[in-house]
Amino acid sequence: MTNLILFVNAFLSYLLVFVFIVAVVVVACIIGVKWRKSKDAKAAVQTEGVGENTAV
Repeated sequence: MTNLILFVNAFLSYLLVFVFIVAVVVVACIIGVKWRKSKDAKAAVQTEGVGENTAV
């Protein structure tokens, strides 16, 4: 019975660490997508401003 309790304790401990790591990865992906969209939006605004001054 003691071995079972130790096994469950270790399993839950590693499960908690795994859940924490997954949560950090999800948050990092969300932040990365937001930063990339912001960068793309800024680049689009700059290219629109440059294109208006050209004469054809």
